[in-house]
This record gives sequence, structure tokens and C-alpha cells, in this order.
Amino acid sequence: MKLLLHADIPKLGYFGDVVEVKTGYARNYLLPQGLAVEPTESNMKAIEDERANKAKDRKLARERLLKTSGKVDGAKVTIRELANETGHLFGSVSENDVAEALCKSGFEVQAKHVQLPSHIQILGEHEVKLRFAEDISVGVVVNVIRPEDEADESESEQQNADTDADADTDAKQG
Repeated sequence: MKLLLHADIPKLGYFGDVVEVKTGYARNYLLPQGLAVEPTESNMKAIEDERANKAKDRKLARERLLKTSGKVDGAKVTIRELANETGHLFGSVSENDVAEALCKSGFEVQAKHVQLPSHIQILGEHEVKLRFAEDISVGVVVNVIRPEDEADESESEQQNADTDADADTDAKQG
């Protein structure tokens, strides 16, 4: 059955496309939901102008996604979670947690873009795939650490900074 789409439908077509679908899919889903109509001349003319606008919007959205994916590709973020002595988390890191950490780092990423095969449940570095569109995918590194590990790292960084400052003052005095 041929139908004229009134919305973008993944893996089927875009607004204004005339597509061939099975009769059951058309009658039971597309037509009742208002996602498609019969492709008559009057329907085709009514959609023509709006189709050009939607195509322009899709192009702008794709450019924005390409720009965002270029910025976030290879980024590294740290998430702090409580864990037991063996490194297993008391909970898990989900797509929402990864997206939130990336947003805090200044990247425009939504949870729907994060592709985790399963939630992260152990400490360490994990490769995470971000999928912005069917053909736009990038990878980021998520480092899951204990909150007290951060304190240890900042103390050692502070000690290194103090040592460097002492060395600078000794060099100036010497």
C-alpha cells in the first residue's frame, strides 16, 4: 500500500515521502496515528511547501550533530561512584549519567545518544559509543572512580604543585 508520510519515521522515510508499506502496518499504525495519509493530488500539494522547510531543518540539524560529534570525539570524562573493595559499584552508571557528565564538561549530548551495551558496574576506564545519527558515531572514554580516589589525586596534585613552587623559590634564591 502506498502512503504519503506526515512525519519522519526511522528506517521508513521522511516527511512528504511516498512509501510502500504492508497493508496491516498502514491500517493498524500509520493511518490511525496520523503519521501518513493516502497520496492524493490535494495531499501532495498541501505537503510540498512544508516538505522543503523540513528538509532544510533536517540539514541544519545534521550539521549541528556533525559539529557536536567532532567536538566530543575522543573526550574523556570522570564519574565518581561508590564501590566495594573489589571495584564493583553499589549501583551502576547509566546512559543518563554519562550524558550528564559530558554536559558538565561542556558537550551537548543527550542520553539518547549514549550507546551502552549494559550499564557500567565496575571501576575503571570504559569505551562508550555515542551515536548521533545512523552514520554519525564517535567514541568517548568514561573513567569511573571512587569519590575518595579524587581526594587522593587532588592531594597528590597539590603536593606536586607545592614541590614545584618550592623548587621555583629555591631557584630564585639560588
